[in-house]
Amino acid sequence: MNILASEDAQRDVVELCAELIRFDTSNPTSDERACADWVVDRLAEVGIASELVESAPGRASVIARIEGTDRSRGALLVHGHLDVVPADAAEWQVPPFSGEIRDGYLWGRGAIDMKDTVAVMLATARHFARTDIRPSRDLVLAFLADEEAGGKFGAHWLVEHRPDLFAGVTEAIGEGGGFSYALDDTRRLYPIENAQRGMAWMELTATGRAGHGSSPNDENAVTDLAESLTRIGRHTFPVRLIEPVRALLQKAADLQGVDIDLAAEDLDAELAKLGHVADFMQVVLRNSANPTMFTAGYQTNVIPGKATARVDGRFLPGHEQELVDTIDRLLLPSVSREWVNHDIAMETTFDGPLVDAMCAAVRAEDPDGHPVPYCNPGGTDAKAFTKLGIRCFGFKGLKLPADLDYGRLFHGVDERVPLDGLRFGVRVMTRLWQGC
Repeated sequence: MNILASEDAQRDVVELCAELIRFDTSNPTSDERACADWVVDRLAEVGIASELVESAPGRASVIARIEGTDRSRGALLVHGHLDVVPADAAEWQVPPFSGEIRDGYLWGRGAIDMKDTVAVMLATARHFARTDIRPSRDLVLAFLADEEAGGKFGAHWLVEHRPDLFAGVTEAIGEGGGFSYALDDTRRLYPIENAQRGMAWMELTATGRAGHGSSPNDENAVTDLAESLTRIGRHTFPVRLIEPVRALLQKAADLQGVDIDLAAEDLDAELAKLGHVADFMQVVLRNSANPTMFTAGYQTNVIPGKATARVDGRFLPGHEQELVDTIDRLLLPSVSREWVNHDIAMETTFDGPLVDAMCAAVRAEDPDGHPVPYCNPGGTDAKAFTKLGIRCFGFKGLKLPADLDYGRLFHGVDERVPLDGLRFGVRVMTRLWQGC
């Protein structure tokens, strides 16, 4: 039996998302506790029991389990995070924590990263409870702390200290995929994440000879670090086509009627045939390393003996060693490195009943939508859950206007989500939970 999302649920999701945005859960300047308490109350209103877990004062996550019709199957984890990155109100058209509705959009920090999906999770769960629908298998809902800072107080802490909360879970869906990407005026790709690049955030330290700023110094730590950073920042890693990237590019070519040779020596020329799709995929064609922070010195006329910097490194599945070896080759001898945040890359095959259900749910609500595999250029809480042997995907079910630059809204100014997109998400998630 396929019960569609009710009008009440589609209204509920907008109200829930607006309320979620009004909680300032900026990480690291705030915490999630008040928002987590509110989530517990919204679940309790419809009879869903949950557990609030604090990893540290205020760092709160909420876990709920919904019984499915077939309890012989492994459970599905559906996770989203409650924290957001900070926002400077002076840069925004609307107050970033107002949850204002304007021009068919809901505005505010977290509108797409990822209180929209949290609202969809809540609205769908409340709809199931109110109508006495049961999902096809057990669901574990996780509303998590601290994703924006790597999950130390959220997913990673829960996996280490409370793995019992995820007993029986075999698969998971979270952020990082399932949004629409306009192929042309009528057709859309829906990239479903089945891979993620790994994280290699590092601190570089240059040591040299301190001295007077007016004197020659061929052991200047600032100079050596700046030169090393320039080498890293200007380095272009070679293209490495992993299977999810190859599959998306081939599907886009087939839909556009373009002949493309992904084994060609001049791959850039082949990718150019795909137009804006190639631009969309540039970030997952190769490893990357970008200098982001630099600290040195305390007085203009003093050459410091030490300088430090941070680099955001990302590596494709199977290509971590290439990144590490390249960075080490680009550093001057006076510069050392150490990890700030080092986490795995992930990849799973794009097959099985859950993948079929995600694709079917999208196609049912958007006949011109084409689900495809996808590699997330960043990282999510899925990295933690893989440690429990859980097969992880990124899927939110969000249909977007063709003219909305979705990628630039992540951590950006004037973050907003279309109201129709939220309603679409509830319809898709309702289908998925019944068919997964």
